Amino acid sequence: MPSHEEIYACHAEQYQKLIAGADCEGNITAVIADICPADGLDVVDLGAGTGRLSCLLAPAAKSVTAVDLSPAMLEVTKARLAAQGLSYWHAVTADHRSLPLADNSADLIVSGWSVCYIANSTVPEWQEQLGQAVSEMKRVLRPGGTIVLFETLGTGTDKPQAPDILQGYYDSLKRVHGFSHTWIRTDYRFADAAEAEELTRFFFGDELGDRVAAGEFGEGGFVPERTGVWWLRMWA
Repeated sequence: MPSHEEIYACHAEQYQKLIAGADCEGNITAVIADICPADGLDVVDLGAGTGRLSCLLAPAAKSVTAVDLSPAMLEVTKARLAAQGLSYWHAVTADHRSLPLADNSADLIVSGWSVCYIANSTVPEWQEQLGQAVSEMKRVLRPGGTIVLFETLGTGTDKPQAPDILQGYYDSLKRVHGFSHTWIRTDYRFADAAEAEELTRFFFGDELGDRVAAGEFGEGGFVPERTGVWWLRMWA
């Protein structure tokens, strides 16, 4: 299994195959619509990866700016957005903590499975790193704008459970930064059990890959997943 850093730098196409099987019930789209519909908004997607959120929101948005540290991941995002026939988007290589975006330039900022890489307990001074990222998001947002963050609550599980290294981060979002919270199912549905094993082993490692291979979740390419959703509205 390559590291996540290696995956994002060198295996973007394979990663997109994994992501294509995610959220088979469409719950991400539904929860964003409940919190802040993207219709007619200027949207920024931080840690955009291969465009999971950008491509969901772009058809309704006024504009989409996809931001990621990995040029390889952004190449996939750009190809996917272009394939949708859209023109009101652009991609930027940047870090959450230093965004090359103007003040008060976005109505909705989303970030999926991304802030965790700078805000987990293995990162020195993670609280400060998180604070910098949230401050940058607030700077870019217009008055009345909304931030929506998605992070893992477990893959291969039926019950939402924060990983130990992310517990402090999740608590800080609520207690320190004032985010509201819920969770959703983002289950995977792959073409078959073989694809499910290959792609989960590729990204999540042998422990989950072995469970998939053993048929723990059935034989139809299904893998359960739970995802936390945190949001903050910047009232005008």
